[in-house]
Amino acid sequence: MRSENLDSPFTPQQPSADAAKVHGTIKFNDWITCPTPNPAAPLRLFCLPFAGGGASIFRAWGRALSPAIEVCPIQLPGRENRFREPAHTDVLPLAEILANQIQLYADKPFILFGHSMGALLAFELTKILQRQNAPLPLMLFLSAHRAAHLPPRRTPMHALPDEEFIEKLRRFGGFPDEILEHQELLDFLLPTLRADLTLCDSYRYIPDAPLNCPLQLYAGRQDTEVSPEEIEAWNEHTTQAANLHVFPGGHFFLRSDADALMQAIAKASAQIGPL
Repeated sequence: MRSENLDSPFTPQQPSADAAKVHGTIKFNDWITCPTPNPAAPLRLFCLPFAGGGASIFRAWGRALSPAIEVCPIQLPGRENRFREPAHTDVLPLAEILANQIQLYADKPFILFGHSMGALLAFELTKILQRQNAPLPLMLFLSAHRAAHLPPRRTPMHALPDEEFIEKLRRFGGFPDEILEHQELLDFLLPTLRADLTLCDSYRYIPDAPLNCPLQLYAGRQDTEVSPEEIEAWNEHTTQAANLHVFPGGHFFLRSDADALMQAIAKASAQIGPL
């Protein structure tokens, strides 16, 4: 490996070949969004957020990345425009739904990025795609999450009393104090945050065949949640190359090191070659 330096009762439907098209034009949906449509782009990037995050955290990526990439943030239930829907608490059923949704938009080559909880979901949904002999991402970006087979470093936090739960969130550094100190807003956000942490805390890795796609692994040097070594261990889950890049920031380096992250994704994507 070369090193560069965190249950909704929904029944997934099998994707139909034309389900995502209207008169030959791609139509995005509640799950797969596209703030900056770019039909001419030869490559599509699907993005999955961290616990408590929504599709809006990737809104600027469509303008920051190459015109050759159409950025499609995935919107999970329980947040932003889907706040009325219950958030999922189990990785595998949600990964099944996401795999089905992505197949609706696999009319062009794609890559997949997930940060923290999103990395776990990205990994599991790619395993499902591989088992189904469906198109795989040309590259899988796993960011700020330990390799799936490693035990968690911290004790479960989803069932902590509110005061302790909020203090743990504060230590992660991903939620501004103005949110954590706003009781009405917290009351609105806590159910989804607890559901997301339940999803992460209850995850159990099931051994499977390694993925037949290359990995880009991203870590934060100051991340107290997961070390670069724990992220580097993802190399056991692919038959192809796995490259580690370490950013200066902490667990939420996708915010603190946003420009460097965009450059890293652009550089890695350019290595895919002609599409």
